[in-house]
Amino acid sequence: MRAVVISEFGGPEVLKVSEVAKPEPGLNEILVRVHAAGVNPVDAKTRSVEALIGWGEHRISGWDVSGTVEAVGPGVTLFAPGDEVFGMPRFPLAAGGYAEYVAAPARHFARKPAALSHEEAAAVPLAALTAWQALTDTADLKPGQRVLVHAAAGGVGHFAVQIAKALGAHVIGTASAAKHDFVRSLGADEVVDYRTTAFEDVVADVDVAIDTVGNGYGARSLKVLKPGGTLITLNGPDEIPAGADGFRTGWTLVEPDFNGMKALAALAAEGRLKPALDTVLPLEEAAKAHEIVEQGRTTGKVVLSVVA
Repeated sequence: MRAVVISEFGGPEVLKVSEVAKPEPGLNEILVRVHAAGVNPVDAKTRSVEALIGWGEHRISGWDVSGTVEAVGPGVTLFAPGDEVFGMPRFPLAAGGYAEYVAAPARHFARKPAALSHEEAAAVPLAALTAWQALTDTADLKPGQRVLVHAAAGGVGHFAVQIAKALGAHVIGTASAAKHDFVRSLGADEVVDYRTTAFEDVVADVDVAIDTVGNGYGARSLKVLKPGGTLITLNGPDEIPAGADGFRTGWTLVEPDFNGMKALAALAAEGRLKPALDTVLPLEEAAKAHEIVEQGRTTGKVVLSVVA
């Protein structure tokens, strides 16, 4: 099969399309013929430095996939050959998503909603699961609460806006002025231009803040939280600010989540979760996809088209 292999750790140019052996599904695993693979910032981070364990024989990047079940291993009853599925297998261990086939645990996938194309479905798992787990599991978001989402037009941010709105929250997003209409179309009640306005000067009484940016946004977000409010940072434990007494703070790292994937699939089927595709490129242009993601200016997600 064709796969994008990391020839050595470094810049996007180290991503090379190679012929490698097709995997076989093991116990409780399915073999998925990949139609599309999502591209995330963590893909670029693990490409540039040897910071990941669990590489197989070949260092194949990527986690988000959408495709068709080709075969099932012993013990699998959830899916059958021909089923369309999407998921984020094995994270944070290597999954090998930038390839024509992926073998992984069946419960790391869910049935693909018919409302989404494979390219759209491949954009969902890692970013949307991050937002879902942060808002539901970590923050325990309730209807009527006020949620602040930073970088609301980005990969995680645009899902967080939609999920928070679906859960009944009042949603405030930060984004550049050019993206305000897009963020409002996702359901945001208020949008702040971070380039011209300090959000802490115009936002207050927030129950939950989702920091997807880092670079001091966590400490600034504390200023707008209600006493006892929740700040969730997604950029690592070092971004949890000091002086957070009286608030709930935490770093959320996404993990495979069968029930979470089913919940996201249900929202998509109902039309309440719609991934935005910034760029779709062929598998051979994985290096260009990484360049785009590393610029940090996408509206929605970047996706690789693997099998037509």
